Amino acid sequence: MPPVSSPQTVTDPDTPELLWSPDPDRVADTEIVRFATWARDERSAPLSDVTDYAQLHTWSVTDLEGFWSAVAEYSGVLFHDRPTATLGSRDMPGAQWFPGATLNYAEHALTPGPGRADDDIAVEFVREDGLERTVTHAELRDQVARARAGLVRAGVGQGDRVVALAPNSVETLVAFLAAASLGAIWSSCSPDFGARAVHDRFAQIEPAVLVAVDGYRYNGKGFDIRDKVADLRRQLPTLRATVLVPYLDPDAILDGTTTWAGFTAEPGPLEFTPVPFDHPLWVLYSSGTTGLPKGIVHGHGGIVVEHLKAMRLQHGLGPGERFFWFTTTGWMMWNFLVGGLLVGATIVMFDGSPGHPDLGALWALAARHRVSLFGVSAPYVQSCMKAGLRPGDDHDLSAMRALGSTGAPLSVDGFRWIGEAAGSHIQICSVSGGTDVCAAFLTSAPTVPVWLGELSCAALGSDVRSWAEDGTDLLDDVGELIITTPTPSMPVMFWNDPDGTRLRESYYEDFPGNWRHGDWVRRTPRGSYVIYGRSDSTLNRGGVRMGTADFYAVVENVGGVADSLVIDTTALGEREEGALLCFLVLDDGVALDDVEPTLRSLLRKELSPRHVPDRFVVVDAVPRTLNGKKCEVPVKKILAGTAPEKAVSAGALQNPDALTPFVALAGS
Repeated sequence: MPPVSSPQTVTDPDTPELLWSPDPDRVADTEIVRFATWARDERSAPLSDVTDYAQLHTWSVTDLEGFWSAVAEYSGVLFHDRPTATLGSRDMPGAQWFPGATLNYAEHALTPGPGRADDDIAVEFVREDGLERTVTHAELRDQVARARAGLVRAGVGQGDRVVALAPNSVETLVAFLAAASLGAIWSSCSPDFGARAVHDRFAQIEPAVLVAVDGYRYNGKGFDIRDKVADLRRQLPTLRATVLVPYLDPDAILDGTTTWAGFTAEPGPLEFTPVPFDHPLWVLYSSGTTGLPKGIVHGHGGIVVEHLKAMRLQHGLGPGERFFWFTTTGWMMWNFLVGGLLVGATIVMFDGSPGHPDLGALWALAARHRVSLFGVSAPYVQSCMKAGLRPGDDHDLSAMRALGSTGAPLSVDGFRWIGEAAGSHIQICSVSGGTDVCAAFLTSAPTVPVWLGELSCAALGSDVRSWAEDGTDLLDDVGELIITTPTPSMPVMFWNDPDGTRLRESYYEDFPGNWRHGDWVRRTPRGSYVIYGRSDSTLNRGGVRMGTADFYAVVENVGGVADSLVIDTTALGEREEGALLCFLVLDDGVALDDVEPTLRSLLRKELSPRHVPDRFVVVDAVPRTLNGKKCEVPVKKILAGTAPEKAVSAGALQNPDALTPFVALAGS
């Protein structure tokens, strides 16, 4: 592959409006420039201008060993056993990072250091009903040691799984760090997930301990989930203990569970089990487009190195700064938010609705806690804009130097609104990556401008390309988002995928040896990027990502429904969501009115209110490929106006005539 060029030196007559640019007087004092200077002086990195991001990025993707070993040394990675190399194998899949090394994620988050002194604040927790809690590092270390002792009493050790049905709260953080300290494997779901969605995820990994809340609050209401917890306990036969956190009711109890107070009653030593670099840290989940959600396994070392790089260099976070991202524990941004502890930042955790009591709640929180990096979803920005909010006028956002946006492409109007309504001093950090790597491939940097509607740059260490179907490397044209070199936080494996077949099929099948991410992207001559949406069939409604398999599991279990196909008609690049359509094949004698009320109720309960279709349509058959897969992407293309012969080859279908009603609907 040819090296990435130095894009910022290219003149582009179509350059969009510049919304933010680095202050030349402050650039030299950024962490990324200090790193580049160190790498040049101590590692002989070929950087003639340490402020030139393009030079630094080119080095990061052409000298993988040099760059990533420099990140590890500069960031102070705490190796117990030193690695024998930086990159033992660069095969994709199968890259071997830092072979021979041992370390522990929790040790990096909890060891005293800059920003992590006993009296330094580790966590500011805020719930939508006004409940707040400040946790110092001394308190966090004590709580983690106690929870660790509780896990040991439950027989948890290296490789065992600890799962949580819990919100973005202090107890959830404590349980995660305790599990990680032992080398146990963590996984979490948000308490508002439907029962089926939780079971489909947790049952796969056979957990030893379940940490669950009695309920949660959202949009001014309390929701008791103890029945769901009880059902889940019965469906997870490998559980040795279930710990109930009294989150909604301080006096909550549940038969067969241990209270959080009892679980953490006994102090214990805060120790850290050294594990291999690629030892599983946590299991995140794919959206379940085909079959059950895939368990995506990330390693201790890959996450430590990737998140240290992202926090320090891309986002400039350091000791004492306040880091906030609106997220739930079912989204990888929770795992990313926790990573703020690695660099001594204070993480600001919020649980509840971002619109309660109104859309100004998160902005008020940011002002009150002097948040430096404020992260939200693109749909949230859109909602604030539609509501006419001007948070920069209503709140003191002078501490907010950067605003992160992810979850969906941020619209051009959203970019402009942030600058005008929140503050022109704010760097807009529109980022894109995924659960697959628990990181961003496309991001921002303190040394790179922000252009209207664009993601500023590829992340250091990520060789991001836009490829045509034939593998042509495109510039200023829309293609598949491809990563041509390995990165440390790519999955170490999928759960229950011993020969790696599902991992290869998910990312490497279409362009062998290269990672296909499933996004449409355009790489500009400036080195910036524009994301146009998913190139696969994932449903992303209101920022909540759900796979079609989750949808079908509910719909096709309803009596009278023989088959189904769900299509999110949101067009590429559109800031407004299109309709969510559900096409049904019904049994003989069954009418739509017979099943629609049940379907709407079940989808709302089992998935989320956002995933109730705008419309149900009856069809004779669902078009399928020769190997039996539903033709979700081709049908979406047809409904968007693509000619059927360009959307899918008739020879690839079991039933080509099944496309007819979709073609008719597109033309109506």
